[in-house]
Amino acid sequence: MELLSVNVGRAKTVEYTDAEGGMTGVDKRPVTTPVRVFAPGPRGVGASGVEGDDVCDLRFHGGNHQAVYAYAREDLDVWEKELGRALPNGSFGENLTTYGIDVNDARLGERWRIGGAVLEVASGRIPCRTFAGWLEQKGWVRRFTQAAVPGAYFRVIEPGEIRVGDRVEVLERPDHEVSVAFWFRAFTTERTLLPRLLAAGDALEPDGHETVRQYLAKQGA
Repeated sequence: MELLSVNVGRAKTVEYTDAEGGMTGVDKRPVTTPVRVFAPGPRGVGASGVEGDDVCDLRFHGGNHQAVYAYAREDLDVWEKELGRALPNGSFGENLTTYGIDVNDARLGERWRIGGAVLEVASGRIPCRTFAGWLEQKGWVRRFTQAAVPGAYFRVIEPGEIRVGDRVEVLERPDHEVSVAFWFRAFTTERTLLPRLLAAGDALEPDGHETVRQYLAKQGA
């Protein structure tokens, strides 16, 4: 289990985003030098937790619970075949491209050591218009959602430097059922799963707890 690539993106103006200012940092490219990861601060204030990386739409992206985004090379390879195009590391806007570990099977609260940093699984990635525009794929949001291989967002528990080739070590794996893929299905195609997210406890971000509360209120529970 290793880190194939560390990817960062600089803000640029595009036509396919709803972000304020029309800017996005989704175009992430591999870097060869060590990169520091850190807790960037709360949503709306903090951006990326990866040094040198830009997150532009702070309404919906960035902050402590979306400090670092990881996607598996194995999943990119599947998408390459389906889309009929090359997808270099970083193509999905991921900060970390991994190999040898099932990112979508990681459970909320699971902790990974990579290099000098410790990261904790926080959630999956919900696709947006910017992501679809970047890939230039019509119907991409629906297609990505149906596939249910969203990749994982992480919190930074211990800041530190990471670099290409670092080993990915799973330090803690909770015994609940709430994997990244499970979380994603609950928030997208299988809303009846939402109450079961509470099994993740405090590893479920505050917005997630609020979504579950609202769902239960509507169900009269």
